[in-house]
Amino acid sequence: MRASWKITAAVAALALAVPVWAQFGPRTPGINGVFHPVVGQGAAYEMKGHDSGVKEMEIAVVGKEDYQGQTGYWLETSFQGSEHGPGAVKMLMVMEGANPGAKRMIMMMNGQAYEFPMNNPMMGSRMAQSAPHDIRTDKSIARVGTETITVPAGTFSCEHYRATDGSSEFWISDKVSPWGLVKSVSKENTMILTRQITDAKSKITGPVKPFNPMEMMQQQHP
Repeated sequence: MRASWKITAAVAALALAVPVWAQFGPRTPGINGVFHPVVGQGAAYEMKGHDSGVKEMEIAVVGKEDYQGQTGYWLETSFQGSEHGPGAVKMLMVMEGANPGAKRMIMMMNGQAYEFPMNNPMMGSRMAQSAPHDIRTDKSIARVGTETITVPAGTFSCEHYRATDGSSEFWISDKVSPWGLVKSVSKENTMILTRQITDAKSKITGPVKPFNPMEMMQQQHP
C-alpha cells in the first residue's frame, strides 16, 4: 500500500509540473526558421494571439556544449511580465545527426533550477510539440522568393516561405539569430521581430537539481 501511495504521489507531482511547462507550449507558436546559432545573440518578438492577447518573447543562444560528439546549443526562451510559473526555460538543441532536436531541458521553478527527464512520456510529448525546427526540412512549407520587409527591429532582406495549405507564412533572414525569423503569420497568431539581442546571458542561475516529483509534492503539501 505504501509503495502504491508513493507512485500515486509521484504521478500527481509530475502532473503539477506539466501545467507550468504548458504555459510555454500552447501559448507559444512553434518557431519555424533556419537554424543560425551564435552564442550571446538572440531575438525579441511581439506575439499577438487571437485568444491570448499581446506578449513579448525572447529567444537567445546562451551557451553551447558537446552532446555525444555533436555540438549542442542552449536556447533559452523567456517572457516579459510572466504572472506565474517560470520566467525562462532553456533547451539544449542538437540539429545535426539522425535525431535532431532538444536533448536537455532546464526550467526555473519556485526560485530553483530543475532539469527535467527527457525520457518521461508527458514531458517528451510537450517538447516535441514546442521544439523549433529548420523550415527547409519541412515538406509542407515551400519557398516563395526573396522580399524586403520592415519590422520594428529594422529592414531585412528575407527568404519568404509559405505553408502549402496556405495556413501560415514566414520571413527568414540570416542576419537574425538563432532561427532567422523576422515575421510569421498564421491563423492563430502573428510574430514580429522587435529587437535583436547581442549580449544574451542566461536568466536561469544557481545550481541545477534533477527534478524530483516527490520533493515537489512535499513543497506543495508540507
